[in-house]
Amino acid sequence: MPVDPRLVELLPPFLKFMGDHELTAESDLRSLGLDSMQAIELLFAIEDTFGVVLQDDDLTEATFATVEGLWSAVQRAGEEQGVSAV
Repeated sequence: MPVDPRLVELLPPFLKFMGDHELTAESDLRSLGLDSMQAIELLFAIEDTFGVVLQDDDLTEATFATVEGLWSAVQRAGEEQGVSAV
C-alpha cells in the first residue's frame, strides 16, 4: 500500500540532510538526518496528524528507519485504534 502523502509532507522538517532528495517509501531516514531527538518530535507530530498513538513495540529504530516502516506502524496503530483516516 502506498505511503500517505501527509506523512511525506510531515517528514522534511525532521530530516536535516534532506536537501533536494525526494522521499520514497525506501528512503533511509537516518541517513537523511533523523536522530533520536528528532524521532521523538516526529512521533508527536505523527500522533497529532493521524490521531493515533504508536504502540511501545513500534518505538524502535527499525520503525523509524524508512518511510515505509514508519507508515506501516501508523497504519497498524490506526487499525488497532479504529481510526479510519489512516
